[in-house]
Amino acid sequence: MANVGLLYVGAVLFINGLMLIGVIPGKSAAILNFFVGGMQVVFPTIIIAQSDSDPSIIFGASGLYLFGFTYLYVGILQWTGISGEGLGWFSLFVAICATVIGLAQFGTVDDPVFGIIWLLWAVLWLMFFLVLGRGNAGLTKATGWFAIFLSFLTGTIPALLLLLGYFESTVLAAAVVAVVGLVSLVVAWVLGRRPDSAVSSPTTASVAQPDPQHAKQPRT
Repeated sequence: MANVGLLYVGAVLFINGLMLIGVIPGKSAAILNFFVGGMQVVFPTIIIAQSDSDPSIIFGASGLYLFGFTYLYVGILQWTGISGEGLGWFSLFVAICATVIGLAQFGTVDDPVFGIIWLLWAVLWLMFFLVLGRGNAGLTKATGWFAIFLSFLTGTIPALLLLLGYFESTVLAAAVVAVVGLVSLVVAWVLGRRPDSAVSSPTTASVAQPDPQHAKQPRT
């Protein structure tokens, strides 16, 4: 269940990234945000209901709500035209929580790959905060490009590996993900700063990340 959710998180990050760089309109992107946001509220609720009060399972599922609420928030903003400051500050809260959960992957959960993935999500949500909460419109397209890159690196690719049974969380794999993530951030920054990258007011930056869960807990 969670692995399927992670696959569609890759899809919503990709769509939201395209929205931020101006390829598709906001209301078009909102539809998938409603679908995936609803999925990431329903899935953790089912997981918690079946957890038999296991603290590790509940902790892992609780992180999924952060992203489910984000996507629903994005969809509502796109359809209503409400300003995005509230979403921006909520994104800061998500970034802080994602950092804590990411660090926990290295010790409590012993999953270094998802530790790096959670930290990359924290960086992305911090960028959403800077765009929406702090009104830094100049970062909008860089944030969009980074969301597009992370849609594959932290969503689609690990989800497919998990579904096919090829996923292995090793220190080497985590190092590769970290390097690719850093390169993606630099490339996104360059693309976002090009002269033709003029941006409009960041009313509704969309986010993504992630149904971060698979076999172990917690996994966005």
